[in-house]
Amino acid sequence: MTDGFRNDRRDLLKGAAATVALAALARTALPGGAFAQGAGPEVKGAKLGFIALTDASPLFVAKEKGFFAKHGMPDVEVLKQASWGTTRDNLVLGSEGNGIDGAHILTPMPYLISAGRVTQNNVPVPMHILARLNVNGQCISVAKEYLDQKVALDARVFKTAIEKKKAAGKSVKAAMTFPGGTHDLWIRYWMAAGGIDPDKDIETIVVPPPQMVANMKVGTMDCFCVGEPWNAQLVQQGLGYTALTTGELWKNHPEKAFAMRASFTEKYPNATKALLMAVLEAQAWCDKPENKEEVAAIAAKRQWMNVPVSDVAGRIKGTIDYGDGRVVEKSPHVMKFWDDNASYPYQSHDLWFLTEDIRWGKFDAQTDTKALIAKVNREDLWREAAKALGVTAIPTSTSRGKETFFDGKVFDPADPAAYLSSLGIKRIA
Repeated sequence: MTDGFRNDRRDLLKGAAATVALAALARTALPGGAFAQGAGPEVKGAKLGFIALTDASPLFVAKEKGFFAKHGMPDVEVLKQASWGTTRDNLVLGSEGNGIDGAHILTPMPYLISAGRVTQNNVPVPMHILARLNVNGQCISVAKEYLDQKVALDARVFKTAIEKKKAAGKSVKAAMTFPGGTHDLWIRYWMAAGGIDPDKDIETIVVPPPQMVANMKVGTMDCFCVGEPWNAQLVQQGLGYTALTTGELWKNHPEKAFAMRASFTEKYPNATKALLMAVLEAQAWCDKPENKEEVAAIAAKRQWMNVPVSDVAGRIKGTIDYGDGRVVEKSPHVMKFWDDNASYPYQSHDLWFLTEDIRWGKFDAQTDTKALIAKVNREDLWREAAKALGVTAIPTSTSRGKETFFDGKVFDPADPAAYLSSLGIKRIA
């Protein structure tokens, strides 16, 4: 997706006075929108959670560059969460229970929470996905003890290595960040494609993203899947290397989402639209080449990720030092926040995540995925917010069509059962 904002609006973004002018214009010139006269946000703030990951940058930027305030939400709090489990628990509580209203989140989680699959006593807590925060930008990394094996896209190399280790009586572990989440699904897909059964041949453990490098340092795991900057930091510290970026598994794959409790979006529709407009504008800002250095500097700050800027800057600009001798400039798998429709929450992408979670037993085979997506995915709100911002390049379909993976498997949103069948799995209708 190109920028898509109207030229007159783009010009107004220069300077503080212009920001005030834009806000005034929006309040009077957007009929029926969040800033139509007399229909501003019902509340001035919301509590949004995030995990220390580069793909939360749109929330950092929306706060630091004043986009939340510009759209009438000056009291938004962007709050660090210790783990995805903590994010889930605080979403269940809601801000009224000293939790949070929404979050930067693994795309499958709003579905798992809405269906009560990962909540206490399996109580459903309805969630709404408002936008995709990014595509690409995750990696599978391995410990430096496997450096001679040059583990990469073909997991059969890793399979041979761990079989030797297990034969010597040693345990082998793979770490991800949340059961049924994106990182769990990427590492499972990679291992399974290489003949490794992630439920039998290796122990799969949960480690919060900011703790991945420290755990690799003490030998907790043999490999892990996580977002940046932790893969880059692993390389910087000489503790391991990047075997592959997840974009190599599936180019321009969906990743994190911006999601809110349904109770918030339904009670405060104008505030929801204002939040979404701020996030979309921040996403577009993050993807401008001239802003990449500043994005890295912002994200690295103590209150956000608390890492050296060098852990963020290279990969966010598309330079990937894998740590095994491979260095790629201008990677085709660079993280995107806005370009190429990165922000639009395609329903077909959500269907893939649900289908994979059925594959691995996180959802029942009988799950009515169509009905669940209809409840959780609010691409209609994305469209409203984008139009209010003057975005012209809006996808015309809720499906991105057939998706092809590195191993030749094809996911057709019109026939997910065929996809499961190609993986040797029979779905019960």
